[in-house]
Amino acid sequence: MRKLRVAAVQLRCGIESGANRAHALPFIREAATAGARFIATPENTYRLDRNRERALAAAGPEKGDAELAAWARVAQELGVWLLLGSAAIATGNGKVYNRSFLYTPDGKVAARYDKINLFDVTLGGGETYRESETVEGGVRAVVAEGPMGAKIGLSICYDLRFAPLYTAYAKAGVEIITAPSAFTVPTGQAHWETLLRARAIETGAFIVAPAQGGKHEDGRATYGHSLIADPWGKAVAKLDHDEPGFIVADLDLDQVVEARAKIPAWAGGPEFAGP
Repeated sequence: MRKLRVAAVQLRCGIESGANRAHALPFIREAATAGARFIATPENTYRLDRNRERALAAAGPEKGDAELAAWARVAQELGVWLLLGSAAIATGNGKVYNRSFLYTPDGKVAARYDKINLFDVTLGGGETYRESETVEGGVRAVVAEGPMGAKIGLSICYDLRFAPLYTAYAKAGVEIITAPSAFTVPTGQAHWETLLRARAIETGAFIVAPAQGGKHEDGRATYGHSLIADPWGKAVAKLDHDEPGFIVADLDLDQVVEARAKIPAWAGGPEFAGP
């Protein structure tokens, strides 16, 4: 039996990266004290700012970034696998990557994932988003070997609406898929839990989805309601609000094998080419 205790941390981040780390740390420490060996934070944990000029001016390259080094030290100090849900990393061409970082317990970067599907939508009521004006989309799925040898597939927020990425992860045999997010309130109310549970069912994998929640410093409002789903689509832990906090769940990784044996949707499919 392979059991792994995981945590999803819900935050309400602002425009200053150091303040966001200070905001997140008490929840991360408490989750680690509760026995979580894999802890995930939301999209835009590093900085949440929809002001394009200010966000681009604040972003720098990954190499030599002191704040990223501080996050690596958090993982090392607590001896946990830590997913920094995402940070804005300068591309060098006037945009940024929306990038997840998976840290090992010794503070090394085990994997990086750049958000592929960018949030360019008009929701009505004056609510419009054009993520592609600031963000350069990623081009590849990423599978990493995590705690207990678990295969982890990385995704971010709006990726949830695009089945091909999750199809690739299912065919790659991933056991856990991360979905750090900052959903809008209208889309969150309508689709958040449905999408997460559907992705768990169709892939036969656990979904770990930490979210931003509430009214942010830049004026944006996000949905919260962080959730962890099992391979049968059951929500095994969730928050029913937008307030900062965290959830913990014990994942029995053998359930992935059991779910896929019951519904062998991916048996005999094409091989995953890898990152």
